[in-house]
Amino acid sequence: MAYFSAKFQVVKRLLFSLTLGLALTGNMQQTYAWGPYGHEKINRGAILALPKEMGMFYYNHADFITEEATAPDIRRFTLGDKAESPRHFIDLENYGYTNAGMMPKSVDDAKKALGEDSLSHSGILPWNIEQLMEKLTKAMRDKNRAEILFVSANLAHYIGDAHMPLHTTNNYDGQLTGQKGIHALWESQLPEQFGKNYSLYAEPHYIDNIHNAVWEILDSSHKLATVLLKEDKKLRKDKPEEMLYKMGQNGQPAKTAFGSLIFADEYAHVLHSLLNGMVEKQMRAAIGATASFWYTAWVNAGKPDLSELDATYVTDRNKKFYQEDMAYWKKGKVSGYKVLYEYKK
Repeated sequence: MAYFSAKFQVVKRLLFSLTLGLALTGNMQQTYAWGPYGHEKINRGAILALPKEMGMFYYNHADFITEEATAPDIRRFTLGDKAESPRHFIDLENYGYTNAGMMPKSVDDAKKALGEDSLSHSGILPWNIEQLMEKLTKAMRDKNRAEILFVSANLAHYIGDAHMPLHTTNNYDGQLTGQKGIHALWESQLPEQFGKNYSLYAEPHYIDNIHNAVWEILDSSHKLATVLLKEDKKLRKDKPEEMLYKMGQNGQPAKTAFGSLIFADEYAHVLHSLLNGMVEKQMRAAIGATASFWYTAWVNAGKPDLSELDATYVTDRNKKFYQEDMAYWKKGKVSGYKVLYEYKK
């Protein structure tokens, strides 16, 4: 696993370079969800939230599950997988959304109602999550270690996307209301700037109805999108650029390597306060939901003994680190391998 992890890091750096090139040439049409920081925190937090019967197995492979957190975005932006993009979002307005009961029950039903071209533009996030849950349950039942890890990490990414309010609306970057940059501000700058103070502890639960659970998440996120856009709109009103953004040496608003506007620290601080803990609550909810979906797949598969899938020495080697990280997790902190380096830059 260590060898695989090292190789993956090399590939990941190469893919990052390619992604950066696409960003700078303007070929990336939409922004990431949560950003690498958020997705990795969600995946690692979900590992620590699991009951020990399955948590130790996931912890043994925390490297892979954390690194794989951004793989769907790499497929989407770097590799140009056209089928990947609609898996990350759903523009509920395009479906005439009022409540979950009126929505198609499956992606096939949605295709029949709207057509495949419409789906590619409007998104299939909820049905993608349901399909991956079926795959994860089967992988658990078959005790297919590689498939369990791959599907778990990818499922976590999309569950994280579902908790990002702007992944439920066609106004995903405030582009329809003069609020460009709100997407990256909410999902990346705010958690990176204030995440060291977040309390992320969550407990998983068994999900009786996967379909209903997915739509409860999306409905809640969609309502938050309205609040987020409203508060940002009020805060931006009549403010000059120098109060909204960090300014570069050229006198223009500064941007990240990916072309996203960097908001001024004071603006980010005020908006973060106005949102009343929204980012923290959604990250914590994403962690709890991810662990709950993984746990539910395991239960539905008959609670297979996952410890049999790893060599005993691997588990024995990691027990000490697992116990240390669990102690900090109970205080709401999501660690790396060494909690000493939590949020250190």
